[in-house]
Amino acid sequence: MSIYWLLLGLTAIVAYLFGSMDTMVLASNFVFHRNLMRLGDHTRFISNFRRLFGIGGFFKLLAVELVKDLIPIVVGSLLLGIRGHADVGRAFAGFVLVLGRLFPVFYGFRGSHASVAMIVAAFMVGNSVGAAAMIVTAGVIALTRYLSLGTAAGAVVYMMVSVLAVDDSLLLRLALMTAGLVLLRHIPAMIRLVRRTEPRLSLKEDITYKLDE
Repeated sequence: MSIYWLLLGLTAIVAYLFGSMDTMVLASNFVFHRNLMRLGDHTRFISNFRRLFGIGGFFKLLAVELVKDLIPIVVGSLLLGIRGHADVGRAFAGFVLVLGRLFPVFYGFRGSHASVAMIVAAFMVGNSVGAAAMIVTAGVIALTRYLSLGTAAGAVVYMMVSVLAVDDSLLLRLALMTAGLVLLRHIPAMIRLVRRTEPRLSLKEDITYKLDE
C-alpha cells in the first residue's frame, strides 16, 4: 500500500508541475523564440499572444498544449501501471493536471480556463466522455465566443456523460472531481456573465498595440 501511495504522490507532483506551466509562455519561448512577457502589453494572457503571433499561432499553441498535457498522463499511466492500475493513473493525472492549470504554483495560483486540460482529462476517463466534453466546449465557444461559458458547459456534460458511461467507481469519482473543480473555478466568470461584464473571445486581428511602439 505504501508503494501505491508513493506512485500516486509522484504522479501528482509531475502532473501538477506540468499543469502549472503556462503553455503560451512555453510556446512563445521555445516555438516562436520570443519572450511573450517582454512584447505587446507584457502579459502572458491570450490577448497578448494573439496580437503577437496571430490566428496561425493558435495551432502551434494547441500542439504545445497537447504535448505538455499528455506527458503527465503518460507518466501516471506508467507509474500506476506498475500496480496494474494504469487507467487510474491516467485519470488521476488528468485531475491533478487540471488542478495545476486552474491554480498554478508558478503564477500566484491564478490560472487559465483549463479547457484543453479538462478535455484531455475527460478522454482519460473514456472516449465517449472526452468526445462529448470536447464537442460541447468547442460548440458553445464557437456560438457565444465566451471561453468561460464553453468550458463550464463542457464540464457539466463531462459530469453527466461520466455518470452514464463510466462503470468503475474510482474513475467516476475522479471524473466528477475534475469537472466539479472546473465548475467551482468558473463561478466568478458565471457571475460576470449574468452581469454582462464577461469579455468575449475575439479572433479578429488587433494591431493597435503597434501604435505604442
